[in-house]
Amino acid sequence: MKRTIAIICALQLGLCGLWAKDTLTVALDGSGDFTSINEAIAACPDYEHEHITTIHIKAGVYREEVVIPANKQRLHIKGDGPENTLIVYGKYAEQYWPGTEHKIGTSGSATLYVHADYVTFEDLSISNDAGEGKEIGQAVAVFTNGDFIFFHRCCLLGNQDTLYTFGRYNQNGGLMRAFFLDCYIEGTTDFIFGPSTVLFRHCVIHQKKNSYVTAASTPEGEPYGYVFENCRLTADEGVTKSYLGRPWRSWAKTVFVNCYLGAHILPEGWHDWEKPGKPNTKERCYYAEYGSYGPGAASAEQRVPWSHQLTAEQAADYSFERIFSQTGDPHPWNPFDNR
Repeated sequence: MKRTIAIICALQLGLCGLWAKDTLTVALDGSGDFTSINEAIAACPDYEHEHITTIHIKAGVYREEVVIPANKQRLHIKGDGPENTLIVYGKYAEQYWPGTEHKIGTSGSATLYVHADYVTFEDLSISNDAGEGKEIGQAVAVFTNGDFIFFHRCCLLGNQDTLYTFGRYNQNGGLMRAFFLDCYIEGTTDFIFGPSTVLFRHCVIHQKKNSYVTAASTPEGEPYGYVFENCRLTADEGVTKSYLGRPWRSWAKTVFVNCYLGAHILPEGWHDWEKPGKPNTKERCYYAEYGSYGPGAASAEQRVPWSHQLTAEQAADYSFERIFSQTGDPHPWNPFDNR
C-alpha cells in the first residue's frame, strides 16, 4: 500500500513539475517536452495573472491549427527565427465543415487563434497556405481575440484576410489592443482587417495584388483603430493600383504616421466601399496621414477630399502611451514585460 501511494505521489510531483516549468519546449524530433504546439498550450497554467510561461518552438514546420483559449493568458511563444519556425495550416472560408452543408466562413479559417490576454509571439512565422481565388475566398493566418497581444519579429503570410483583429471590447469596456513591432505582413485584399485597436511599428506591409491594404471596422466613438508608424508599404512586381484602406464598417479609423508608401499606392489613397443600400461612410470613417513619403505619398489635393492630413500636434496623439492607455487599466502596459 505504501509503495502504491509513493508511486502515485511521484507521478503527481512529476506532473506538477512539468506544469511549474518556466519554459516548455516544442520540437518535432521529440527532443523537447512536446511535439505539438497545442499540447504545450494545454499544459500551461489556467487563468495566470502574474507568472509568465514561455513556449519555445524549435525550428521546423508545424502543420497544425493552433488555438490559445481565453484561460491560457500570459504566454510568451518564441520561435527560432521567422525563417526557421513556421506554423502553417490551410483552411479557407469556402470549404465546408466536415459532414455538414455549412461553410466555415472567414472566422473559421485561421491558422492561429489567440483568445487569451497578454500573449507575446516572437521570432516565428504564421501562414495560411490555402491559396486564393473564388473557390478559396478568405483564408486567415492570425485571428486575435484578446487584449494586449504582442507580435515581435514575426512574419504573417497569406492572401485575402491574412490578419483578422477580431477582438472588440475588453473587461474595462475599451477596445482590445494589439501591437506589431518589426513584423512582416503580406496579403492581397483587405489583408489587415477588423475592429481592434492596433499599432504597427517598423513593419513591412506587403501587397501581392492590386487591391486594398486595410479594412478596419472600428466601432463608433472609439479614439483609435489602426495606426501604422514608421512602416514600409511594398508590393510585388506588377502591383500598381492599391488603396491604403476601405471601411468594412462605417466608422473605420486608419492612420499612417511617417510611413514609406510604395508606388503601388494610388494618389487618391482611400476608397469608401460604397455598396447599394450601405450608409454613406465618407462623413463617418476617419482616414489620415502624417509625414508620408515615397512614390505613393501624395498631396492633400490628390487624396480623396474626405481624408485628413494631420498636423504635428495631431500626430502626437498617436503615441504608444496614448493608444494603449484606457480608463480602468491598472497600470501602463510594457509589452516586453511579458517575456
